[in-house]
Amino acid sequence: MATQFTNESLSSLTADWLVLGLAESAPLSASITELDQTLGGLLSRLIESEDFTGKAGTTTTLLGITEINTPRILLAGLGTAESISLASLEKTMKTAARSISSKPDTSIVVALPEVEKSSLTTEQFATVTSASMIVGAVGQDLYRKEAARFPFQQITIAGSGDAAECQQAVDRGTILGESINLAREMVNRHAGDIFPVSFADRVVEVAKSTGLEAEILDENQLKQEKMGSMLAVAQGSDQPARLAILKYQGADASAPTLALVGKGVTFDSGGLSLKPSDGMKTMKCDMGGAAAVLGAMNAIAQLKLPVNVIGYMGLVENMVNGSSYKLGDVLTARNGKTIEVLNTDAEGRLVLADVLSFAVDRGAANIIDLATLTGACVVALGEEVTGVFANNAEWSQVVQDAAQASGEDVWELPMFPQFADQLKSDVADLKNVGTRWGGAITAAKFLENFVSETPWVHLDIAGPAFASANVPHREGGGTGCMVKTLVEVAAQYGSTK
Repeated sequence: MATQFTNESLSSLTADWLVLGLAESAPLSASITELDQTLGGLLSRLIESEDFTGKAGTTTTLLGITEINTPRILLAGLGTAESISLASLEKTMKTAARSISSKPDTSIVVALPEVEKSSLTTEQFATVTSASMIVGAVGQDLYRKEAARFPFQQITIAGSGDAAECQQAVDRGTILGESINLAREMVNRHAGDIFPVSFADRVVEVAKSTGLEAEILDENQLKQEKMGSMLAVAQGSDQPARLAILKYQGADASAPTLALVGKGVTFDSGGLSLKPSDGMKTMKCDMGGAAAVLGAMNAIAQLKLPVNVIGYMGLVENMVNGSSYKLGDVLTARNGKTIEVLNTDAEGRLVLADVLSFAVDRGAANIIDLATLTGACVVALGEEVTGVFANNAEWSQVVQDAAQASGEDVWELPMFPQFADQLKSDVADLKNVGTRWGGAITAAKFLENFVSETPWVHLDIAGPAFASANVPHREGGGTGCMVKTLVEVAAQYGSTK
C-alpha cells in the first residue's frame, strides 16, 4: 500500500474516492471552498439544506461526480471544532475507511481536515488520518472465500501544510496503522494457526524484516531458566511453550532499557477449571498482550526511535490432558516464590510472573506489561477502557500521558496493600487468586511480587483487546489496542532518558 502527502488542489487529483472531513457549524476551509466552487456549490447546498450536518460519525455519499477527477465523494462528519479529539478523529476516519473499502484495488484521496479552533495540529491530523485509513480498510475476514473489506491500493492525503513535515507525519501514521493491523491479525487468526511455536516463528519474521534482534527460548531453555510457573500452564497442551524476545537498540548501550512484556496465551480453555463454551469462543484473543508487544516493536524499529527497548512475549496454550497442572499444586516461580494454584483459569498471571522476573534480571529499567488478564477489569471499566496498575506513581503517569496523547482510554485503579492479603496462602508464599472482590487489583498485586523494585505498570486490556461485534468505526475481532500507547511511551522514553 502506498501512502503519500500532496499540496496539490483537490480538484486536480485522480482517484476512485475523495474523502472530505467537515466540522459541524464551521466555515469551509479555503481548499474545500475552492472545490465547492468547482462543484457548482454542491457542498454548500448540502450543508444549507442540512442534508449533511457534520455531526461526528455521520457520512454522506455523493456519486456520479463529473466536474473533478474523482467520481465519488464521501463527506464525513467531524463534530464541532472544539470537540475534535484524537479519538473522535480516529473514529470518523475509520468510519469513512470502512464505508468505501468493499472493493479491491481502490484508490482514495483524503483531504486533510483544516478546522479553526481545533486543538489538534496539522501533523496530528495527518498521522491519525493515515493510520485510520489503513486500519479501517482491513477486516477480520482472513478465512472467508469472499472478503468483505480490502486495503486501499493507493492513499493520497492532501493538505496545505509543510510538505516534508506532513509526509513525515503520514509515514508515522502508516507505520502505526500497519503495526496495529499486525497485532489485529495475530489475534484474529485461530488457535490452529497461532500457537506458541508459530507465534515465535512470526516474531522471527518480523525481526528479519525490521532489523530487530530475535531470541526464542524453547521448553528446555525455559526449564534451565527455572520458569516453573509458566511451564506449569503449558504442560496440559501438546504445544510446547516459548519465550519470544525482540531487542531494539536505538540508543547507546549505556542508556536505560524499556521492557514491554506481553501475555501470550494463544488459546485458553481454562485448564481443569474449564471455561463454559461461551466463555471459550473468543479465547484465541488471550494472546492480545503479546500481539500488542509485537506490533509495538515492529513500529518502534521502523520509526527508528532513539531508545533501547526489549519486547518479551510469554507464549503458552492452556489446555486439558492427563498432564495438566492441578488445583492444589504448588509451583515454584523463577524468582523462587512458591504459588498455590486454586484456579487453573487464572493462568495469565502465572505466565507473566516468570517473564516479568526474567525481564528484571535482564536489566530492565522500566517495565510495562499487557494482558487480557481479568474479566473483573471489564466489569469495572467496560469494554473500551484499559485498566492501569502500578508500583510507581511517576512511571504510571508517563504511561497514562502517552495513552492520552495516543487517543486511547485508560484508568488507574488503586494498589492498596490490603488487597495483597487476599493472596496469602497457608502452604505457599502466594495463592494465584483472591476472592471475587477487586479481582483485577488482586491479579495486579500478584504480579507485583515479580518485578522487584523496578518501576512497573500493568495494563489489563481484557476489555478493549477484542471487539465482540462490528460498529460503524470499528471492525469486530482484534483491535490492536495499546500499540500506539507503547510506541508513544518509547518515543518519550528515548527523548527524556
